[in-house]
Amino acid sequence: MEEQLKTGTTTVGIVCKDGVILAADKRATAGTMIVDKRAEKVHLISDDVAVTIAGTVSDAQLLIKLIRAELKLKEVRTSKRPTMKESANLLGGLLYSSIRRMSMIPGIAHFLMGGKDYLGTHLYDLFPDGSVTKVRDFISSGSGSVFAYGVLESHYTPEITLEEGIPLVVKAVNTALQRDSASGNGIDVVTITNKEIKLALHKEVNVQL
Repeated sequence: MEEQLKTGTTTVGIVCKDGVILAADKRATAGTMIVDKRAEKVHLISDDVAVTIAGTVSDAQLLIKLIRAELKLKEVRTSKRPTMKESANLLGGLLYSSIRRMSMIPGIAHFLMGGKDYLGTHLYDLFPDGSVTKVRDFISSGSGSVFAYGVLESHYTPEITLEEGIPLVVKAVNTALQRDSASGNGIDVVTITNKEIKLALHKEVNVQL
């Protein structure tokens, strides 16, 4: 099934002076075949948390459903919203459990998690092995990340604002679109501030050779 196919991807997350930005392309592939030109790779998990996905679609979709339920359950049990550290560790635990199951093929999914809590905005890298790393500048994942990193290394500064950061992540993803055949067809950009998470840019690109 299409949902079980692995995807080629470029996702980017950067920490700005006034928030966090997440971005991703819109192409899903299976080998050399493009199976979806409008794939959603930036997902809102709650009012406080958003993630980008890279890896196997079915695993990512299931883990998104699970983390949504876990965060809601934790909020109900504690009568308060989970912090970003708690949210990241919950998803990290789910990833670790998935990769350690020996009775079935382990899931492969890589998440970038951005969000807000009473301490401010935060960005985390959640690797398929369950490791959780707090990101203090920028991060990229997926098959096009090597190209995106070249742009980020050259142009990112710790003082960058959200307004300045949006063109930067667009340039980083677009660079990957030009060189990575598994990335393409558009870009979604989400911004996260202390007040809200919103879609800042949605653009579809149809390239005809």
